[in-house]
Amino acid sequence: MLAALAIRDIVLIERLDLAFEPGLTVLTGETGAGKSILLDAFTLALGGRGDGSLVRHGAGQGQVTAEFDLALDHPVRALLAEAGIADDGALVLRRIQHADGRTRAFVNDQSVSAQMLRALGAALVEIHGQHADRALVDTSSHRVLLDAFGGLTVAAAEVAGLWRHWRALTEELDAERARLDEAAREADFLRHAVEELTALGAETGEEERLATRRSEMMRYEKIATDLGEAHEVVGGHGSPVPTLAAAVRRLERRAGEAEALVRPAVEAIDQALNALELARTLLEEALRAADFDPRELERIEERLFALRAAGRKYSCRVDDLPQTAARFVGKLEALDNGAQALAGLEARAAEAERAYRAAARNLSERRHRAGVALDAAVNAELPPLKLERAQFTTDIQTDAAGGGADGYDRIEFWVRTNPGTRPGPMMKVASGGELARFLLALKVVLADKGSAPTLVFDEIDTGVGGAVADAIGARLARLGAKAQVIAVTHAPQVAARAVQHYRIAKEMTAERDRVATHVAPLAPDHRREEIARMLSGAEITTEARAAAERLLKSAETAKAVTKSSA
Repeated sequence: MLAALAIRDIVLIERLDLAFEPGLTVLTGETGAGKSILLDAFTLALGGRGDGSLVRHGAGQGQVTAEFDLALDHPVRALLAEAGIADDGALVLRRIQHADGRTRAFVNDQSVSAQMLRALGAALVEIHGQHADRALVDTSSHRVLLDAFGGLTVAAAEVAGLWRHWRALTEELDAERARLDEAAREADFLRHAVEELTALGAETGEEERLATRRSEMMRYEKIATDLGEAHEVVGGHGSPVPTLAAAVRRLERRAGEAEALVRPAVEAIDQALNALELARTLLEEALRAADFDPRELERIEERLFALRAAGRKYSCRVDDLPQTAARFVGKLEALDNGAQALAGLEARAAEAERAYRAAARNLSERRHRAGVALDAAVNAELPPLKLERAQFTTDIQTDAAGGGADGYDRIEFWVRTNPGTRPGPMMKVASGGELARFLLALKVVLADKGSAPTLVFDEIDTGVGGAVADAIGARLARLGAKAQVIAVTHAPQVAARAVQHYRIAKEMTAERDRVATHVAPLAPDHRREEIARMLSGAEITTEARAAAERLLKSAETAKAVTKSSA
């Protein structure tokens, strides 16, 4: 429930601190006193749309803080935990509105988004009036309320879980079928690819090793060419060795005739021959060391070409060819084993659908029964609210062939305001005053089933009086026994039923330079005066005070009867 509300510098409110109690609290005051300002400020704290015009003239920013006391198991605590917001017991929502239109939101002094603040606010407070009803505008909330009324919330959650399970299996089944269809279309390609890649036998890292070896051999090829040419000159067909050897032999035959002339030349040529032989030997050793084999280079280039061609063909890196081959093998195996796996998956999906449809059918039947009971309970509340000729109906449209996470049913609250007229959606058919009273009847019936812990009613008694106003007051009081109710009212019959009464008024400030809104709690004597004012108008008469006293006593008697019956 709302424990406290603090407002700073919002429109005509300079500083306001209010404490709230359980039960029915009423806010009264003359028209234009500032009741709407108070509600606008409260709505801002709950995540409502910000507006720079809300900031009091002369101030740079306004601020609204709402503190709530909640049960330990309240759903809001799960939202806090999910968002990682500290939760030490009390819950404090704070909104800062800057004059330039910017806003900042805080939960337990932790900065949050306006969206998060709205989510928390919607779970904490419902604000209802003649022209706005956040709880019932969205027809999905009608289903939630009917399920809460019929005790079907757990069953509805089970149906939602079965639906999600069935849909997950269906999506898995569709994906498996698509995969197998694709594999079947590719079967011939896959078999050819597996045969080709298996024959190729590519290895991870093979391309790099071959490319490195190829570079080395291409480098050695140039060296080997030069060495070979040198070897050809020294020891090949163009070698001077045979010519020099023949010359030495001729000279040696002449050595006996002129030893002194021939011998030095013969020795010099012998040295040249020895040097050439050494050069030939060294060149042969160098050729062997160069390790260049044209056939090996050709084999390497052919292997690299085959690997890279396969990479281009299968749109992958050469290093990924082994994984690609394994993937193709897996697809072929999946194709071979797919029929059996698909049959198993189809059986699981069919069983999940049967389970969902059985649960959805049962939930739908229970909803129809709950709808009849809800109609009876709400319609019983209508006559005292001057809606004796109206009829409330829970319209349930069931599509057993379809279904969704919410089951088979589309649920909407319908009304017929007069006999002979066509019933229709409550939000469209009922007028502002009628809608407020239908809403009150619903809330009385559903008070402890699906409502937020704090309910705010903004002048739902407008345009009614006497017995109808008294009936509204009685029902707000009954509602206050199950939830915290805050009502802005002009009806003395409603005000008399409150356990807490605030009066809102506009007064001149101490400086008498502007008007400010003030809110004051009323003690019993002041309550009687305020209710008398509401009865008589500007001039409070003795008769009005007496009537106010009777209203208060009657309200106390009603409270005592309610407590004793409880």
